[in-house]
Amino acid sequence: MITARDIVLRHNTRTLLDHASMGLLAGERVGLVGRNGSGKSTFLRILMGELPPDGGEVIRQRDLVMGYLPQEFALDEGLDVQSNVRMGARHVLALLDEFERLPGDSPRHATLEERIRHFDGWGLEHRIKSALTELGCPPADAPVARLSGGEKRRVALARAIVSRPDVLVLDEPTNHLDTGSIEWLVGYLRDYPGALLVVTHDRHFLDEVTNGIVELRNGIFERYEGNYTEYLVARADKLAAEELSEHKRQMFLRREIEWVRRRPKAQTSKSRARLDRFHEADSKAPPPSEGEMDLVIPPPPQLGNRIVDLADVGLVLGGRRLFSHISLSFAPGTRVGVTGRNGMGKTSLLRVLLGSLPPTEGEVRVGPLTRFNYVDQGRLQLDDSRTLLDAVGDGPDWVQWGEERLSLRAYLRRFLFPEDRMSTQVRLLSGGERSRLLLARILKNGGNFLVLDEPTNDLDLPTLRVLEEALMGFPGCVVVVSHDRYFLDRVCTHTIAFEGDGRVEVVVGNPTYHLEKQRRAAAAVGAASQGSAATAAAAPAAPTRKRKLSYNEQRELAGIEEVILAAEAKVADMDASLASPDFQKSFGPRIPDFLASHEAAKADVARLYARWEELSARA
Repeated sequence: MITARDIVLRHNTRTLLDHASMGLLAGERVGLVGRNGSGKSTFLRILMGELPPDGGEVIRQRDLVMGYLPQEFALDEGLDVQSNVRMGARHVLALLDEFERLPGDSPRHATLEERIRHFDGWGLEHRIKSALTELGCPPADAPVARLSGGEKRRVALARAIVSRPDVLVLDEPTNHLDTGSIEWLVGYLRDYPGALLVVTHDRHFLDEVTNGIVELRNGIFERYEGNYTEYLVARADKLAAEELSEHKRQMFLRREIEWVRRRPKAQTSKSRARLDRFHEADSKAPPPSEGEMDLVIPPPPQLGNRIVDLADVGLVLGGRRLFSHISLSFAPGTRVGVTGRNGMGKTSLLRVLLGSLPPTEGEVRVGPLTRFNYVDQGRLQLDDSRTLLDAVGDGPDWVQWGEERLSLRAYLRRFLFPEDRMSTQVRLLSGGERSRLLLARILKNGGNFLVLDEPTNDLDLPTLRVLEEALMGFPGCVVVVSHDRYFLDRVCTHTIAFEGDGRVEVVVGNPTYHLEKQRRAAAAVGAASQGSAATAAAAPAAPTRKRKLSYNEQRELAGIEEVILAAEAKVADMDASLASPDFQKSFGPRIPDFLASHEAAKADVARLYARWEELSARA
């Protein structure tokens, strides 16, 4: 469909793309991953023809129609929501208009009809209405000029996808989407017949949608087949092979250096050939190492016996009940994920927790040693004219790190900012670098109770993994609102799920456990209903008594959720090992055994769920 060949792109003294090539075939769904600042978004602009490269070319199939959601998009401020979305399907609307104006015996009739079917033009209006609803867009007649940034982004996403173009290019499509909208988008893209290239940090989205991953690494593209999880396994194998190859090269050089030092004076052809091999091996560069962000959360002050207790808390705001009957006592290490659609009251719950909004009912009891550190959605404003050091330091050139002081430069290095970037002005940073800088600025304030509202937006995948590790190792408490299910699954010990209409469920376990529990409960109820209907329709038979649970089975059912949680925790730990940059170092030749154990652990979780469903249905 489209090919980028030998693309070269330089930015100041950096080479972002170094003769990089990749192609996109019909029906492929490819995720483009790489560190923030590596050039992913810039490459998408080159692919769309918005930015000329310094070298190379982009070759497109004839009459190719492309849809595009950039990070920096523009809507027509003079139009309403629906008119902006329809602009994304101008080529389809033009085909429909011409088709309707043509006489029935026109020779162009069949060609137009084929093109309209190709883009499913007859279903366009239905798709527009569905996209506006499922993506949580404002009303169709709402003026775009009055929308917030998040609302505009949802409108821009709907505009990009409704025409079903030949190639769809999406840059961070899940930003500002809630969980329900993301699941709808996943289903939509699974059925999308064209080619897809997507840049996103949402690993659950990548797992569900993509059938190939391309990593932009050191200026070139590296291709992996399969979804994100399969990419992690293949990448770990590749890095292990690179490390082994470099180890062999270093061993060879050490041996040859000794021979060079004591080689005979006579220059025989054999000794010259050996010397040539030495120089050839010596001239090869080792595989470039990728820096990993260090632990980013300062050690917290000690917690008291009471941390935070939510006792039957509820809130009515503007005449609308947002939530009620929320009870939860925090212990050290409690990490709570808050999920639900936008506008249900998740941020209001955080404000109640922090004491900035009084609850309508119930009580929030905060311990005397509890120190909150709140990272809100808007976070802090950055002054584009300041340098990184000034933006984080605000005067002092040190940061309090537990009982010690850490220099500002050492602190910024923990967020992967090299020395030569620390004097850079904020306006020159990429989106991901700005996000890391904001985290550095806020997290330096410490605290033993972190409240994070959408902390994952714009963070790249390596930074997300390190943030997850930091939160899992944090000895204090964490409450995090996020639509990134992969992130919440790894981090959270509890879930507060906003279900709608003021219904909120507090669950021990992560969001996937909660969703799986709901799904299996619904399936059990459905099976029971079908069984009842079938029994009623059948001819009367001698009454039979359903076998009740035995005493041991009752005990098994009472404790099976804890067993499931432990089994899922084991899988989560293995997932964390698999995602770790040190995976190949830690396991080496034991990688096949580890992967087999990983599959067995996942099968054990499935078995436990099946047993739980069986016992629950009988109970």
